[in-house]
Amino acid sequence: MRTKKATHLFTALMLVLLLVLSACGGGNDNSQGTGGTPSASNTPASSPKPTESATKEPEAPVPYTVKHIMGDTTIKQNPKRVVVLVNDAVEALLALGIKPVGMVKAWGVQPMYDHLKGQLDGVTIVGDENQPNLEAIAALKPDLIIGNKLRQEKIYDQLSSIAPTVFSVRTNSDTFINFKVYAEAVNKKAEGEKKLAEFDKRAEDFKKKAGDKINTKVSLVRFYVEDKVRVYYNDTFPGGILKKVGLSRPDTQNKDTFADIIGKERIPEVEGDILFYFTLEEEKGITAKTEKAWQEETLWKNLDVVKKGKAYKVNDGIWNSSGGIISANLMLDELEKYILK
Repeated sequence: MRTKKATHLFTALMLVLLLVLSACGGGNDNSQGTGGTPSASNTPASSPKPTESATKEPEAPVPYTVKHIMGDTTIKQNPKRVVVLVNDAVEALLALGIKPVGMVKAWGVQPMYDHLKGQLDGVTIVGDENQPNLEAIAALKPDLIIGNKLRQEKIYDQLSSIAPTVFSVRTNSDTFINFKVYAEAVNKKAEGEKKLAEFDKRAEDFKKKAGDKINTKVSLVRFYVEDKVRVYYNDTFPGGILKKVGLSRPDTQNKDTFADIIGKERIPEVEGDILFYFTLEEEKGITAKTEKAWQEETLWKNLDVVKKGKAYKVNDGIWNSSGGIISANLMLDELEKYILK
């Protein structure tokens, strides 16, 4: 009997010992799986979230070279302090997520356009497009300057001595040509292409939604100087946007040229199915007086578009003066509002 009891006791002790050893061995496997390469049995069902550095798109390589109207400019690092000397480039940078440290004054009485004010707090004004202040630019210690050949060709060398400088060309009807230059200048070519593709999609969507309304003849008028107005044709910023979305123009305005300054006797030439007019604000208030005087003329009041209540005042900064990609999208918003709805 004692022998059998001893045998049973020995067997029970061995089982306990095996269980203890097994538990210890399992702990070692878990430790190794955490610190080393996990075996298939230890791999979690779902992969851990990648770190920020793994998900963030890599920056474009530097240094990089930008081809532009004045030649080739090599930029050694992704620019962080950019001075902008042309208004459409201000919009380009903001659209690409960059706030300039310096910029030129907006056209008109305000230092910056109303639709951009909230995005430009603290940005230094360095003169205007026709006369930028070189000392003010240098004081900002920029690592990139963006300008325009038409406005600043004479001081290109001086600007280049301050920082790498990239110039755009004069373009009236296709603001997106220069947008590509600006995107490359700040090393954001891919992001720039994405922004352009987004606008192209909006333009195509507009065409589809418009249906027969796409044949609407759109007239463009700007109250510009004393007792005169500009009629804008196709080779203008708003004319280019109208063309891009497929809208028509009155026969008298369907010209691939810039604009024409007309007197009151030619008011019938601004007739259209819909008319958008905008007024440059200036310190003496001459253009505002011209706007009022023209609208009191019998020829103006007798326009069918006026009688039907389809003559709309829109913002000059958006529809003309700024000429950038943000304005293009805002202009399209208004075209949708007045034509599609």
